[in-house]
Amino acid sequence: MSYKHKFWIVVISVLLISCSNAKKKQQTSSEVTKIIPSPSADSIDATQTIDTVISLAPEEKKAEEKPFTITNKNLRSFFKEYGEKNKETKVKISTSFGDIIIKLFKKTPIHRANFIYLTKQGYFDTTLFYRVAKDFVIQGGNSESHEMSKKRAEIGDYTVPQEFFPELKHHRGMVALSKHWVDNPSNRSTPFEFFIVVAKKGAYHLDGKHTVFGKVIKGMHVADKIAKVAVDFSEWPKEDIPIKAEVID
Repeated sequence: MSYKHKFWIVVISVLLISCSNAKKKQQTSSEVTKIIPSPSADSIDATQTIDTVISLAPEEKKAEEKPFTITNKNLRSFFKEYGEKNKETKVKISTSFGDIIIKLFKKTPIHRANFIYLTKQGYFDTTLFYRVAKDFVIQGGNSESHEMSKKRAEIGDYTVPQEFFPELKHHRGMVALSKHWVDNPSNRSTPFEFFIVVAKKGAYHLDGKHTVFGKVIKGMHVADKIAKVAVDFSEWPKEDIPIKAEVID
């Protein structure tokens, strides 16, 4: 092979190697550009690894939606809308003593919607008839369970404004919500705890202090059975009386 031929073979080899290296460099540069964003004053620190950059990419970092909770500020609008979409007025309270059916009054719309909402949320299913005041009331909607506490936290921290009507008195069989007795000048109701009047002569001293929002239309004999159970010094039944609540109409 002549010197001239050897010279051109070397030149061609060098050119082929240079082109190959240039192509590899271009591909590598392109791949990195796709993964690592250009640095800026408010960007991720440039010393972070590629894995970190990928994990914090905008499309991967979606903000978690906070669950809706009821507050004193939004409860009126919430229960107005909820009540318009959920017009039921009957709830069945099931216990080991039998069933109690409660008819809710349309003229107390916030209380009605609140009771329907809690029933459909399954709140009352985590509670008991936890207080029995002899010849006075039986009270439900509370317990010592973790499930109940968790449910309350999910639903919200709020109280219900009173909806008084002179004709809705605390007759026997009437249903009302309890209330906080301290720092509550407007007599707002607790949303979670309700009571049924079992006193034969009624409990009229409560008129104007609690909102009567329903009445027992079936199963008053069951309420009377519950009213006779043994209780401790705090009027808490010595044996639990779990509640199952269901909207029926």
